[in-house]
Amino acid sequence: MKWLTWEDVGVDRMACAWLIRRFIDPQAEFRFVPAGQRPLEDGAEPFDIPGVKYSHHRGHCTYVTFLKEHNLKDPVLQQIGHIVDEADVVQEVALEPVSPGLDAICRGLRRISRSDHEAIERGYLVYDALYAELAQSSTGA
Repeated sequence: MKWLTWEDVGVDRMACAWLIRRFIDPQAEFRFVPAGQRPLEDGAEPFDIPGVKYSHHRGHCTYVTFLKEHNLKDPVLQQIGHIVDEADVVQEVALEPVSPGLDAICRGLRRISRSDHEAIERGYLVYDALYAELAQSSTGA
């Protein structure tokens, strides 16, 4: 399936691309368009664009929307949702100390990447590592 989002990916769009590729659509193809471009391309599912199904809703980031829409209950994915939410959306209370660091890493990945495709490919490693660390931490090992 083709997925469409705005260019210049950051913490939420990288997290969404990782979640899509790892847990929703392993054959996902991503397309990037300039921010604000309308109309959106037919035949591609848009995400993290205002007004579409997979976007920010009820004060939460798009990653959290994907978790709800696809009924993904894995506690590690849920915790990543809290981290990405705090990194991407203004929160009244900060509970996830890694959020600012994750945001900085994702911004840095975008800066050192030649394209959004390269940035999300590099982001997969970051989110795979975060998932592995959180999964290990949750088992107490």
